[in-house]
Amino acid sequence: MSLPMTQITRSLHNATTPPVVAVLYQAIEPPIINGARKPRKPGGYQDSGSDIAYTLKNRGVRVVTPVSSPNPKEQEGWCFPDTENGILSAVRQGATHLWANTILFSSHPLQASQSLDSAPISVVGQPPTLVESFDDKAYLNDRLRIHGSFTLPRSWLIRNSDNISPILDSIPNYPVVGKPVRGRGSHGVKVCHNRAELEAHLNALLLESPIVMVEEYLTGEEATITVMPPSTENPEHWSLPPITRFNHVDGIAPYNGTVAVTANSRAITETEMQDESYRSAMRQCEQVAKLIGATAPIRIDIRRFSEGSQFAIFDINMKPNMTGPGRPGREDQASLTALAAAAIGWDYGALLHKILNSAQPLDRFRAYTNPFASH
Repeated sequence: MSLPMTQITRSLHNATTPPVVAVLYQAIEPPIINGARKPRKPGGYQDSGSDIAYTLKNRGVRVVTPVSSPNPKEQEGWCFPDTENGILSAVRQGATHLWANTILFSSHPLQASQSLDSAPISVVGQPPTLVESFDDKAYLNDRLRIHGSFTLPRSWLIRNSDNISPILDSIPNYPVVGKPVRGRGSHGVKVCHNRAELEAHLNALLLESPIVMVEEYLTGEEATITVMPPSTENPEHWSLPPITRFNHVDGIAPYNGTVAVTANSRAITETEMQDESYRSAMRQCEQVAKLIGATAPIRIDIRRFSEGSQFAIFDINMKPNMTGPGRPGREDQASLTALAAAAIGWDYGALLHKILNSAQPLDRFRAYTNPFASH
Protein backbone atom coordinates (compact mmCIF):
# COMPACT_ATOMS: atom_id res chain seq x y z
CA MET A 1 0.00 0.00 0.00
CA SER A 2 1.42 3.42 -0.90
CA LEU A 3 1.61 6.11 1.78
CA PRO A 4 0.36 9.64 1.07
CA MET A 5 3.12 12.21 0.73
CA THR A 6 2.31 13.86 4.09
CA GLN A 7 3.12 10.61 5.89
CA ILE A 8 6.25 10.13 3.79
CA THR A 9 7.38 13.62 4.77
CA ARG A 10 6.86 12.93 8.47
CA SER A 11 8.80 9.69 8.22
CA LEU A 12 11.90 11.34 6.76
CA HIS A 13 14.94 12.13 8.86
CA ASN A 14 15.56 15.79 9.45
CA ALA A 15 18.59 17.53 7.97
CA THR A 16 20.80 17.02 11.03
CA THR A 17 20.72 13.21 10.83
CA PRO A 18 23.00 11.16 8.55
CA PRO A 19 21.79 10.75 4.96
CA VAL A 20 19.77 7.76 3.82
CA VAL A 21 20.74 7.20 0.18
CA ALA A 22 18.84 5.65 -2.72
CA VAL A 23 20.60 5.34 -6.08
CA LEU A 24 18.51 5.82 -9.23
CA TYR A 25 19.22 4.12 -12.56
CA GLN A 26 18.00 4.98 -16.06
CA ALA A 27 14.67 3.30 -16.73
CA ILE A 28 13.16 6.15 -18.77
CA GLU A 29 13.97 6.48 -22.47
CA PRO A 30 15.38 10.01 -22.94
CA PRO A 31 13.04 12.20 -25.00
CA ILE A 32 13.83 13.64 -28.39
CA ILE A 33 15.27 17.12 -27.76
CA ASN A 34 15.62 19.46 -30.76
CA GLY A 35 15.24 16.44 -33.00
CA ALA A 36 18.01 14.37 -31.37
CA ARG A 37 17.75 11.57 -28.82
CA LYS A 38 20.67 10.58 -26.57
CA PRO A 39 21.14 6.79 -26.88
CA ARG A 40 20.01 4.90 -23.78
CA LYS A 41 22.72 2.86 -22.11
CA PRO A 42 21.94 -0.89 -21.98
CA GLY A 43 21.22 -1.67 -18.33
CA GLY A 44 20.65 2.03 -17.63
CA TYR A 45 23.85 2.55 -15.58
CA GLN A 46 22.91 -0.17 -13.11
CA ASP A 47 26.55 -1.35 -13.21
CA SER A 48 27.88 1.89 -11.72
CA GLY A 49 24.71 2.43 -9.65
CA SER A 50 25.21 -0.87 -7.86
CA ASP A 51 28.92 -0.07 -7.37
CA ILE A 52 27.88 3.22 -5.72
CA ALA A 53 25.17 1.67 -3.51
CA TYR A 54 27.30 -1.33 -2.46
CA THR A 55 30.36 0.79 -1.62
CA LEU A 56 28.45 3.45 0.32
CA LYS A 57 26.67 0.73 2.30
CA ASN A 58 30.00 -0.95 3.07
CA ARG A 59 31.32 2.42 4.28
CA GLY A 60 28.57 2.82 6.86
CA VAL A 61 26.14 4.98 4.90
CA ARG A 62 22.50 3.94 5.19
CA VAL A 63 21.43 2.81 1.70
CA VAL A 64 17.92 1.70 0.79
CA THR A 65 17.48 -0.79 -2.05
CA PRO A 66 14.43 -2.10 -3.92
CA VAL A 67 15.10 -5.63 -2.66
CA SER A 68 16.12 -6.33 0.92
CA SER A 69 19.44 -8.13 0.34
CA PRO A 70 20.72 -7.59 -3.22
CA ASN A 71 23.49 -9.89 -4.46
CA PRO A 72 26.89 -8.09 -4.65
CA LYS A 73 27.74 -10.17 -7.74
CA GLU A 74 24.69 -8.86 -9.63
CA GLN A 75 23.96 -5.31 -10.74
CA GLU A 76 20.19 -5.72 -10.32
CA GLY A 77 18.40 -4.97 -7.06
CA TRP A 78 20.68 -2.18 -5.81
CA CYS A 79 19.07 0.82 -7.52
CA PHE A 80 15.59 2.19 -8.01
CA PRO A 81 14.29 2.99 -11.51
CA ASP A 82 14.17 6.74 -12.19
CA THR A 83 10.44 6.61 -12.95
CA GLU A 84 8.07 8.57 -10.70
CA ASN A 85 6.94 5.33 -9.02
CA GLY A 86 10.54 4.20 -8.54
CA ILE A 87 11.53 7.51 -6.94
CA LEU A 88 8.46 7.57 -4.66
CA SER A 89 9.18 3.99 -3.64
CA ALA A 90 12.70 5.03 -2.53
CA VAL A 91 11.31 8.01 -0.59
CA ARG A 92 8.71 5.80 1.12
CA GLN A 93 11.56 3.56 2.26
CA GLY A 94 13.08 6.57 4.01
CA ALA A 95 15.54 7.90 1.42
CA THR A 96 16.63 11.46 2.20
CA HIS A 97 19.21 11.63 -0.61
CA LEU A 98 18.56 10.51 -4.19
CA TRP A 99 21.72 9.79 -6.18
CA ALA A 100 20.68 10.47 -9.79
CA ASN A 101 22.99 8.05 -11.62
CA THR A 102 20.96 8.55 -14.77
CA ILE A 103 20.38 10.91 -17.71
CA LEU A 104 18.19 13.85 -16.75
CA PHE A 105 16.05 16.23 -18.82
CA SER A 106 13.50 18.93 -18.03
CA SER A 107 10.44 16.62 -18.13
CA HIS A 108 12.13 14.06 -15.81
CA PRO A 109 10.16 13.20 -12.63
CA LEU A 110 12.95 14.64 -10.47
CA GLN A 111 12.12 17.98 -12.04
CA ALA A 112 8.43 17.65 -12.83
CA SER A 113 6.77 15.28 -10.32
CA GLN A 114 4.31 17.17 -8.11
CA SER A 115 4.24 14.19 -5.73
CA LEU A 116 7.79 15.11 -4.70
CA ASP A 117 7.04 18.80 -4.11
CA SER A 118 6.74 18.53 -0.33
CA ALA A 119 9.39 15.87 0.22
CA PRO A 120 12.46 17.27 2.06
CA ILE A 121 14.96 15.36 -0.04
CA SER A 122 18.35 16.22 -1.49
CA VAL A 123 19.73 15.17 -4.85
CA VAL A 124 23.21 14.18 -6.02
CA GLY A 125 23.46 15.07 -9.70
CA GLN A 126 23.15 17.85 -12.25
CA PRO A 127 19.88 19.80 -12.50
CA PRO A 128 17.73 18.29 -15.29
CA THR A 129 17.46 21.59 -17.15
CA LEU A 130 21.26 21.97 -17.09
CA VAL A 131 21.72 18.51 -18.60
CA GLU A 132 19.07 19.12 -21.26
CA SER A 133 20.79 22.34 -22.36
CA PHE A 134 24.43 21.27 -22.20
CA ASP A 135 24.28 17.66 -23.36
CA ASP A 136 23.97 19.36 -26.76
CA LYS A 137 27.65 19.61 -27.73
CA ALA A 138 27.00 22.14 -30.50
CA TYR A 139 25.04 24.49 -28.21
CA LEU A 140 27.57 24.27 -25.37
CA ASN A 141 30.58 24.83 -27.64
CA ASP A 142 28.82 27.82 -29.16
CA ARG A 143 28.18 29.32 -25.71
CA LEU A 144 31.81 28.72 -24.67
CA ARG A 145 33.11 30.48 -27.79
CA ILE A 146 31.00 33.52 -26.91
CA HIS A 147 31.46 33.64 -23.13
CA GLY A 148 35.10 32.95 -22.39
CA SER A 149 38.63 32.44 -23.62
CA PHE A 150 38.37 28.68 -24.04
CA THR A 151 40.59 26.69 -26.39
CA LEU A 152 38.33 24.67 -28.70
CA PRO A 153 38.91 22.79 -31.96
CA ARG A 154 37.48 24.15 -35.19
CA SER A 155 34.06 22.66 -35.88
CA TRP A 156 31.24 22.55 -38.42
CA LEU A 157 27.55 21.77 -37.84
CA ILE A 158 25.59 19.82 -40.41
CA ARG A 159 21.79 19.51 -40.41
CA ASN A 160 19.89 17.00 -42.48
CA SER A 161 18.18 19.92 -44.22
CA ASP A 162 21.54 21.38 -45.32
CA ASN A 163 23.15 21.17 -48.71
CA ILE A 164 26.18 19.30 -47.34
CA SER A 165 28.51 19.92 -50.29
CA PRO A 166 29.45 23.58 -49.60
CA ILE A 167 30.06 22.76 -45.92
CA LEU A 168 32.40 19.92 -46.86
CA ASP A 169 34.11 22.25 -49.35
CA SER A 170 34.95 24.57 -46.44
CA ILE A 171 36.81 21.88 -44.45
CA PRO A 172 40.48 22.69 -45.16
CA ASN A 173 42.14 19.39 -44.32
CA TYR A 174 41.66 15.85 -43.04
CA PRO A 175 41.40 13.84 -40.87
CA VAL A 176 38.34 15.20 -39.06
CA VAL A 177 35.99 13.66 -36.48
CA GLY A 178 32.27 13.18 -37.12
CA LYS A 179 30.02 12.76 -34.07
CA PRO A 180 26.41 13.18 -32.89
CA VAL A 181 25.54 16.36 -30.96
CA ARG A 182 23.91 14.28 -28.18
CA GLY A 183 26.16 11.26 -27.79
CA ARG A 184 26.99 8.70 -25.14
CA GLY A 185 30.50 7.31 -24.72
CA SER A 186 32.16 6.88 -28.10
CA HIS A 187 28.87 6.06 -29.85
CA GLY A 188 28.94 7.42 -33.42
CA VAL A 189 32.36 9.06 -33.02
CA LYS A 190 34.66 8.32 -35.96
CA VAL A 191 37.88 9.70 -37.41
CA CYS A 192 37.35 10.27 -41.14
CA HIS A 193 40.46 10.50 -43.32
CA ASN A 194 38.94 11.93 -46.49
CA ARG A 195 35.80 13.52 -47.85
CA ALA A 196 34.22 10.27 -49.08
CA GLU A 197 34.67 8.63 -45.67
CA LEU A 198 33.22 11.68 -43.91
CA GLU A 199 30.24 11.85 -46.27
CA ALA A 200 29.41 8.17 -45.67
CA HIS A 201 29.69 8.62 -41.89
CA LEU A 202 27.57 11.78 -41.90
CA ASN A 203 24.84 10.04 -43.91
CA ALA A 204 24.75 7.27 -41.27
CA LEU A 205 24.71 9.77 -38.36
CA LEU A 206 21.95 11.87 -39.96
CA LEU A 207 19.68 8.81 -39.93
CA GLU A 208 19.91 8.92 -36.10
CA SER A 209 19.99 12.66 -35.52
CA PRO A 210 18.96 15.71 -37.55
CA ILE A 211 22.13 17.57 -36.59
CA VAL A 212 25.71 16.32 -36.36
CA MET A 213 29.09 17.83 -35.67
CA VAL A 214 32.39 17.69 -37.51
CA GLU A 215 35.54 18.71 -35.64
CA GLU A 216 39.15 19.08 -36.63
CA TYR A 217 41.03 15.98 -35.49
CA LEU A 218 43.44 16.74 -32.67
CA THR A 219 46.55 14.59 -33.14
CA GLY A 220 48.36 15.11 -29.82
CA GLU A 221 48.05 13.59 -26.35
CA GLU A 222 44.53 13.03 -25.02
CA ALA A 223 43.67 13.55 -21.37
CA THR A 224 40.56 13.98 -19.26
CA ILE A 225 39.88 16.22 -16.28
CA THR A 226 37.16 15.71 -13.66
CA VAL A 227 35.90 18.93 -12.10
CA MET A 228 34.38 18.50 -8.67
CA PRO A 229 31.37 20.62 -7.68
CA PRO A 230 31.13 22.97 -4.72
CA SER A 231 30.37 21.04 -1.52
CA THR A 232 30.15 21.45 2.23
CA GLU A 233 33.97 21.23 2.30
CA ASN A 234 34.88 23.38 -0.69
CA PRO A 235 32.79 26.31 -1.98
CA GLU A 236 34.47 26.38 -5.43
CA HIS A 237 34.65 24.14 -8.49
CA TRP A 238 38.06 22.44 -8.54
CA SER A 239 39.88 19.86 -10.65
CA LEU A 240 41.15 16.41 -9.82
CA PRO A 241 44.52 15.62 -11.47
CA PRO A 242 44.45 15.00 -15.24
CA ILE A 243 44.30 11.43 -16.52
CA THR A 244 46.21 10.76 -19.74
CA ARG A 245 44.73 8.32 -22.29
CA PHE A 246 46.63 5.95 -24.59
CA ASN A 247 46.13 2.83 -26.75
CA HIS A 248 43.47 4.49 -28.89
CA VAL A 249 41.55 2.42 -31.44
CA ASP A 250 41.36 4.11 -34.87
CA GLY A 251 42.25 7.42 -33.24
CA ILE A 252 39.44 7.30 -30.61
CA ALA A 253 39.67 6.22 -26.96
CA PRO A 254 37.49 3.07 -26.81
CA TYR A 255 34.28 2.93 -24.76
CA ASN A 256 34.93 1.77 -21.19
CA GLY A 257 32.42 -1.07 -21.62
CA THR A 258 34.75 -2.53 -24.28
CA VAL A 259 38.16 -1.78 -22.74
CA ALA A 260 38.56 -1.10 -19.00
CA VAL A 261 39.98 2.41 -18.58
CA THR A 262 42.60 1.01 -16.19
CA ALA A 263 44.16 -0.60 -19.31
CA ASN A 264 44.56 2.63 -21.28
CA SER A 265 44.65 5.51 -18.80
CA ARG A 266 46.83 6.76 -15.93
CA ALA A 267 47.22 9.84 -13.76
CA ILE A 268 49.72 12.50 -14.79
CA THR A 269 52.87 12.36 -12.63
CA GLU A 270 54.15 15.26 -10.54
CA THR A 271 57.06 15.67 -12.96
CA GLU A 272 54.70 15.83 -15.96
CA MET A 273 52.58 18.39 -14.12
CA GLN A 274 55.45 20.85 -14.46
CA ASP A 275 54.22 21.27 -18.04
CA GLU A 276 52.09 24.42 -17.70
CA SER A 277 49.62 23.24 -20.38
CA TYR A 278 48.07 20.78 -17.88
CA ARG A 279 47.44 23.53 -15.32
CA SER A 280 46.07 25.83 -18.00
CA ALA A 281 43.64 23.10 -19.12
CA MET A 282 42.56 22.47 -15.51
CA ARG A 283 41.78 26.19 -15.03
CA GLN A 284 39.74 26.24 -18.25
CA CYS A 285 37.80 23.12 -17.19
CA GLU A 286 37.02 24.68 -13.79
CA GLN A 287 35.82 27.79 -15.59
CA VAL A 288 33.45 25.70 -17.77
CA ALA A 289 31.96 24.03 -14.67
CA LYS A 290 31.55 27.40 -12.94
CA LEU A 291 30.03 29.03 -16.03
CA ILE A 292 27.32 26.38 -16.45
CA GLY A 293 26.77 26.02 -12.68
CA ALA A 294 27.58 22.28 -12.41
CA THR A 295 26.36 20.75 -9.15
CA ALA A 296 27.93 17.30 -9.60
CA PRO A 297 31.23 16.14 -11.13
CA ILE A 298 31.68 16.79 -14.84
CA ARG A 299 34.45 15.21 -16.90
CA ILE A 300 36.03 17.19 -19.69
CA ASP A 301 38.03 15.48 -22.43
CA ILE A 302 40.96 17.47 -23.77
CA ARG A 303 43.55 16.83 -26.47
CA ARG A 304 46.62 18.61 -27.78
CA PHE A 305 46.39 20.02 -31.31
CA SER A 306 49.75 18.33 -31.94
CA GLU A 307 52.55 16.83 -29.86
CA GLY A 308 53.65 19.33 -27.21
CA SER A 309 51.04 21.99 -28.08
CA GLN A 310 48.38 23.41 -25.77
CA PHE A 311 45.23 21.37 -25.06
CA ALA A 312 41.80 22.00 -26.59
CA ILE A 313 38.51 21.05 -24.93
CA PHE A 314 36.69 18.62 -27.22
CA ASP A 315 34.02 16.90 -25.12
CA ILE A 316 32.19 17.86 -21.92
CA ASN A 317 30.44 15.00 -20.13
CA MET A 318 27.59 16.07 -17.84
CA LYS A 319 27.42 12.56 -16.36
CA PRO A 320 30.86 10.97 -16.11
CA ASN A 321 30.99 7.20 -15.71
CA MET A 322 31.13 6.41 -11.98
CA THR A 323 32.01 2.71 -11.85
CA GLY A 324 34.46 1.57 -9.20
CA PRO A 325 35.92 -1.51 -7.51
CA GLY A 326 34.22 -3.10 -4.52
CA ARG A 327 31.69 -5.63 -5.68
CA PRO A 328 33.13 -9.10 -6.49
CA GLY A 329 34.66 -9.27 -9.97
CA ARG A 330 34.78 -5.48 -10.34
CA GLU A 331 38.44 -5.02 -9.39
CA ASP A 332 39.41 -3.43 -12.75
CA GLN A 333 36.32 -1.22 -13.03
CA ALA A 334 37.74 2.07 -11.75
CA SER A 335 36.30 4.91 -13.83
CA LEU A 336 38.41 7.79 -15.14
CA THR A 337 37.11 9.91 -12.26
CA ALA A 338 38.03 7.19 -9.74
CA LEU A 339 41.56 7.02 -11.22
CA ALA A 340 41.88 10.80 -10.80
CA ALA A 341 40.63 10.58 -7.20
CA ALA A 342 43.16 7.84 -6.43
CA ALA A 343 45.93 10.22 -7.55
CA ILE A 344 45.15 12.46 -4.55
CA GLY A 345 44.80 9.54 -2.16
CA TRP A 346 41.05 8.98 -2.29
CA ASP A 347 39.84 5.43 -2.83
CA TYR A 348 36.49 4.87 -4.53
CA GLY A 349 34.57 5.01 -1.24
CA ALA A 350 36.18 8.33 -0.29
CA LEU A 351 35.32 9.77 -3.72
CA LEU A 352 31.66 8.79 -3.27
CA HIS A 353 31.57 10.38 0.19
CA LYS A 354 32.94 13.64 -1.26
CA ILE A 355 30.32 13.61 -4.03
CA LEU A 356 27.57 12.90 -1.49
CA ASN A 357 28.66 16.10 0.30
CA SER A 358 27.68 18.07 -2.82
CA ALA A 359 24.00 17.00 -2.62
CA GLN A 360 21.56 19.90 -2.78
CA PRO A 361 17.94 20.28 -1.71
CA LEU A 362 15.38 19.30 -4.35
CA ASP A 363 13.88 22.80 -4.56
CA ARG A 364 17.30 24.33 -5.30
CA PHE A 365 18.03 21.56 -7.81
CA ARG A 366 14.75 22.34 -9.58
CA ALA A 367 15.29 26.12 -9.50
CA TYR A 368 18.39 26.01 -11.74
CA THR A 369 18.28 28.35 -14.72
CA ASN A 370 20.50 28.27 -17.80
CA PRO A 371 22.92 31.23 -17.37
CA PHE A 372 22.87 31.84 -21.14
CA ALA A 373 19.09 31.73 -21.56
CA SER A 374 18.70 35.50 -21.75
CA HIS A 375 21.57 35.96 -24.21
